[in-house]
Amino acid sequence: MAPFITSFIASLVIFFLPYAFSNQNTTIPTSDLDLLEFPLNLEYLEAEFFLYGSLGQGLDKIAPNLTAGGPSPIGARKANLDRLTNDVILQFAFQEVGHLRAIKKTVKGFPRPLLDLSAESFAKVINSALGKPLEPPFDPYADSINYLVASYLIPYVGLTGYVGANPKLEGSTSRRLVAGLLGVESGQDAVIRGLLYERANEKVKPYNITVAEFTNQISRLRNELGHGGLKDEGLVVPKELGAEGKITGNVLAGDEYSISYDRTPEEILRIVYGTGDEKAPGGFYPKGADGHIAKSYLHVN
Repeated sequence: MAPFITSFIASLVIFFLPYAFSNQNTTIPTSDLDLLEFPLNLEYLEAEFFLYGSLGQGLDKIAPNLTAGGPSPIGARKANLDRLTNDVILQFAFQEVGHLRAIKKTVKGFPRPLLDLSAESFAKVINSALGKPLEPPFDPYADSINYLVASYLIPYVGLTGYVGANPKLEGSTSRRLVAGLLGVESGQDAVIRGLLYERANEKVKPYNITVAEFTNQISRLRNELGHGGLKDEGLVVPKELGAEGKITGNVLAGDEYSISYDRTPEEILRIVYGTGDEKAPGGFYPKGADGHIAKSYLHVN
């Protein structure tokens, strides 16, 4: 009997080896864990930026348990927003809190990484996008239009990551979670783009640069940093890049079939670090992102 029991137990171990259990006892394939944890980096970033922008306080006050003791963000503050924009951003903020809960309900996750959400951090990105230093420096918290331009930097990167991750996931629970997150992230990006598109030809004061040009140059920079080809488009594009090659308006970004672009975790790290190198932290993550995928590159010499 003993050899039979031993053999039976060994068979069970082999059967369940490719799987890990979440803290909700939902079976998640081990191969999915890293892909589900990685987006926490961007969800933390979005939650803090939107919470501070609309409320003037972040996760430390709103949902401290979700930070897992991670450091408070650098430089985040309340933005000078009009009533409508503040309302929209507040909705986004609490949606991001929900996203953090959903991911951490499914996988263990990791503490909030150090985030640099200072005006200086955003100004560096904008300067890189435009190829010159703006004077005065760009301040995302100054007013609604600046904040929306700054917001253009964030949800779209996350949604391309979800598009890229989905076909690599094995478990139905994993795919359902990512599909649900992608739906809302896409909606946030669409709202931001829609609000900006309404003002596409408006010049952002005092720079004499239109909203559309800001978005076009930010998208160009992200394509350049990501090293993955064309996966980002601004609000106004050459006709050949518009839907069906017939229009220049580009309120939603998509490929030649108007399908969302995808990005790998490596491409995302290159973009959010602002260095074009997944092994070189910087930008919004001065000490690097967290999770197995991001850390595996931080330890490469």
